[in-house]
Parts: sequence; structure tokens; C-alpha cells
Amino acid sequence: MYDVMIIGGGISGCTIARELSRYKANVCLLEKGDDVASGTSKVNGGAFHAGYDPKPGTMMARMNVRGNELVHELADVLDYPAHWTGAMVVCIDPEERYKLDTLYEQGVENGVPDLRILEKDEVLEMEPNLSQNVVAALYAPTAGYTCPMQYTIAFAESAAINGVEFRFETKVTNIIRKEDHYILETTKGNFETRAVVNAAGLYADEFHNMMSSDKIHITPRKGEYLLLDKPYGETFKATIMVLPGKMGKGVLTAPTIHGNLYVGPTSYDIEDKEGVNTTREYLDSLLHEMEHHLINEVKLPASKIITSFAGLRAHEDGHDFIVKELPEAPLFFEAAGIESPGLTSAPAIAEYLVGLISQRMELSEKSDFIPERKNVVKLAKMTMEERNALIKEKPEFGQIICRCEMITEGEIVDAINRPVGATSLDGVKRRVRAGMGRCQGGFCTPKVMQILARELGRDMTEITKKGHGSEMLVGKIKMN
Repeated sequence: MYDVMIIGGGISGCTIARELSRYKANVCLLEKGDDVASGTSKVNGGAFHAGYDPKPGTMMARMNVRGNELVHELADVLDYPAHWTGAMVVCIDPEERYKLDTLYEQGVENGVPDLRILEKDEVLEMEPNLSQNVVAALYAPTAGYTCPMQYTIAFAESAAINGVEFRFETKVTNIIRKEDHYILETTKGNFETRAVVNAAGLYADEFHNMMSSDKIHITPRKGEYLLLDKPYGETFKATIMVLPGKMGKGVLTAPTIHGNLYVGPTSYDIEDKEGVNTTREYLDSLLHEMEHHLINEVKLPASKIITSFAGLRAHEDGHDFIVKELPEAPLFFEAAGIESPGLTSAPAIAEYLVGLISQRMELSEKSDFIPERKNVVKLAKMTMEERNALIKEKPEFGQIICRCEMITEGEIVDAINRPVGATSLDGVKRRVRAGMGRCQGGFCTPKVMQILARELGRDMTEITKKGHGSEMLVGKIKMN
């Protein structure tokens, strides 16, 4: 019998797991994928939003502003990447200038610090590559960006270090409520728990509706992105957004933690909760948006696009976060409808929800909770002297595997053997970027597979891209 079981290994589930690990409780997280951040959390721009966009008085506004405070505080503690470059919402149509004032007033009401509206000359002084057609911009200096995968993994590792159990490729198919506990039926057997946390992203409505007569509905809201090669990573310093529309915050253009430039997302609703294919029509619209509205005499040639990808946001019909205990189901808690700015809001959602859980279950805090997550090897940030010393001690850190991103064998081995370590090619990619460069894994994939097989004690035919059913090899064509 577990005390708490969390459904979902995205950023919401992992931040909740880490916050629960402060307490004396037997906690387990179930994830249907082969890794954390295998769903929505891996496919977004990684923006840390300041909090001016949500409607005042909503849970979304409250969690966004508090979440922005927490992501600043936790970056050094959990050693996840974070760049605080600010964000600009740009206006290019004089008739829409009033919308900046509305956003500013909304942000002030939400409690966002240091907001200001910049006139054209100041905007172009800060971002000279912006279009000369810019009228003004709202500037939020507390905004920034991260790598959403490494960010999620940091919380997962911290939770695991502090005793949370993670079970992957374990899909919850049904929840049965008993008098004093719940039974979770899964593809890997049944689990009993005193309390449940529903953090299932796009599927959170299905579990909510099993437990409540007050039904909710989540729509997959699709966003497609383009990722450009590193020569374009310095086009803008800050995250640049166009004025938001009815479907979301508008198109973003921003540098990534790793020096690339991304453009996106598009925003449109679909029915398929697994529909992450990209479309030529919408990708073309992103380039058109950039070249005609945001960029000043800078072309983004298609040959410099190294990949495109799509993700789905969990848009609940009420367009607000649902963070509560269900009245009809005691000790059934949920974080549902967590769409943008969910990445920023997640630590605040965890803080709030685990506060409810600990009170309701009368949990006591641990005296030996370990807040820090350290010892992540980052060769790119080391001095030459530090690298040489490490290679002398561990020669595998001198063996380059991924030439595009200059990722070594040592970094891949570390990614596999850390808490909640990688077990697939995508798992390695999320942690150390092997396969994310210009060639998109064309050269390094076989070597990464060999390292995975060796470190996991598996045959090469068992190595997968992203878990069972995605095996890379089907057999051997030649026997030794």
C-alpha cells in the first residue's frame, strides 16, 4: 500500500513528486512512457513566463507569478539550465498598441515585478534585428528560458534521491475507489494507495471524470515549431512574442539554452491526443510570420532548419488550472488543464497542492530531505584545465560520440547511470543532447546504442528509441 501515487511523469508530476519527497510518505509515480518528460513537457519552447498574460484572479495567474519566483530560486539548487534574458511582447500595428497597455495593467494586477512598456527606439536598441515596423513592446525582465527536458529531469532526480519510486511504461487503465483507499489498474498490475494525484496531462480529464460527476473536457491544442541551426541563435537576446490572440500567447522566437533559435508555436485544436505530426502548411506560416513581421532584413533559409516538431497542450474548456482535491473523492487530488504557462507554474502548483495533501494526510516533514541536485557533469562549462583533469581521471570523457554537439562517452554513461537514468535513445538525447545537432543522430546513433546496451546489460536488439515497440534493430544479418 502506497501513501500517494502520482499519475503522470511530466513537469507537473515530477515537481509534485519532488515536493512530496519532503515528507515521510511512501510515494510512487506512474508514467505510461519510458521516461519522464516523454509527453507535452518535452515539446515546448521552454519559456519561463513572467505572469502578465493570465487573467487576474485565476489560478493560472496566481501559479504563474509564484512559479516565476520559484524557478529563479530553484535553478541553482537543482542545477537546471536557466537564462534570465527577459521577454518582449511586440506590437507592429499602431491600431493594436492599446493591447500592450491592457497586458501591462493585467501584469501589474497579477503582481509581476518591473514591467514596462518600451517605445520603438528603445526596443530596437535592445533588439536591433527586430522589424523596423515595430511600434512598441511590453518588456518583462523576470522572464527567461530553460531546456524543458533537463528542467523536468532535475525535479525527477531530486524526487528519486529523496525516495520517490518511479515506474515507467505503466499505463493506468482504471481507478477503483474503496472505502479508505484506491486501486489503480495498470498495464503492469494493480496498485493500492491511500491517495492519488492526477497529473496526467492530456488524459487528466479521463481520470477526473472517473471520480467526479462534474465533468471536464481537455482538448489537445497543437503547436508546431521550427528549430534553426546555431548560427542563428544570437538573432535575438530575449524571448520575442507577437501580441497574443484568442488561441494563446502568439508565436515566440527565442534563443535556446544550447545556442539554436526556435520559432513557434502555431496553435490550433485537434482531436487526436497523440497527434504530434508536423504539417507543411503550418510550418510555412511560422517562417512567414518571422520574415514579414519580426525580422529586420534577416532571412531564415529553409536549409538552416535542422528539425521541426509538434507538441500538444492540455487545454481545458474553462481555460484555467484545476488544482484541488475532488469533493466527491476524498484524497483524490489533481493538477489538470495545465497548459502554458504550466512549465513556469509547475513548482508553484506542486507547492500549493502538496500543501493540501500534507494537511489532509497529516504528513510530517523529513529531517533528512536533500534539497540539492548536484554533480551533473557539464563539459561545455568547464575550463580546459578542469576538462583535462577529468579526462585524466576518467578517459571516457575525452571520447567524443556526438560530433555535432561535442557530447562524450562519459556524459552519456553518466546520463544512463544517474537517478531516473536514460534507458533509450530519446532518454539520452533529453539529458545530454546526443543526436540533437545538425545531423540529428545520423552519425552517433549506433555508438549511443552500443553504450546503452553495455551499461544496461542488454542486447542491441533490445535498445529502443522511446520504449517498448520502438526497437531500433530487428535482428542480426551476420553471425560471428
